[in-house]
Amino acid sequence: MRGLALAVSWLTVLPVRAGASDARTAAAALRWAPLVGGLVGAATGAVLVGLVAVGVPTGVAGLLAVGFAALATRGMHLDGLADTADGLGCYGPPERALAVMRDGGAGPFAVVTLLVVVGAQAMALTALAAPVAAAGTGPLSAAAAAAGPTGATAAAAGPTPAAVEAAGSLTGAAGSLAGVLTVVAAAALAGAAGRAAFLWVARRGVPAARPGGLGATVAGSQPWWVAVAWWVVLAGAGFALAGPRGVLAVGLGAAAVAALSWHTARRFGGVTGDVLGAASELATLAALVVLAAF
Repeated sequence: MRGLALAVSWLTVLPVRAGASDARTAAAALRWAPLVGGLVGAATGAVLVGLVAVGVPTGVAGLLAVGFAALATRGMHLDGLADTADGLGCYGPPERALAVMRDGGAGPFAVVTLLVVVGAQAMALTALAAPVAAAGTGPLSAAAAAAGPTGATAAAAGPTPAAVEAAGSLTGAAGSLAGVLTVVAAAALAGAAGRAAFLWVARRGVPAARPGGLGATVAGSQPWWVAVAWWVVLAGAGFALAGPRGVLAVGLGAAAVAALSWHTARRFGGVTGDVLGAASELATLAALVVLAAF
């Protein structure tokens, strides 16, 4: 349970006391990361559908939901994405790239990457929320309108048009609820898939690119099969949610993470904490795009 507490403390803004952490606890925390990511994703999906329900345009709701996810995680994954983009975009040896990543500023590669990734995530969430917005709600008002005549008069007259409309509205409400749960589940799946990326990036055989920091703490701490096991579990959840499309969502994210890990290990000489964040955002984006695209 210390590993779970540390994962929540590391990966969210929740004020969870995890106590002092050692390498073993840090490794355990990484194995809990997909679960924590799923919870953050579910909360993000709930914020999205809540905003749509009160009348916020879906595009605005999608962007605000991405902002909520950034706040819920202290923005550290986006920070890692920005730093990794700047590091990959510079010339010179690994030492030069690592120096650029340590710098507090955001270069042009970071700015463009953040705009593209945040914008694409927001648009994917917008597409996911569109059916919910189209379905609408309001069965209570429709049922009230259906009250119409009562008693013997109503019995003789049979179902009124308002009653028929109310029945349709109630059926639509059930469909709308199912749509809401689907959006929340899709966002949860994307969040979990994003954090499963940590386990592959921190697999054994990939050293820390530099001493100190989160990367050095967790580098080489995970057997390769742990990441694969999480991806298999999430692919199964994706299939239950969206059929082959759900499996593709997880699989595409896994492929993107594997490619990023291979390239950054060559470019930087190993893994850093920034690469963990970049991999998470990349896998989350891939899953959201696939889930929203069909």
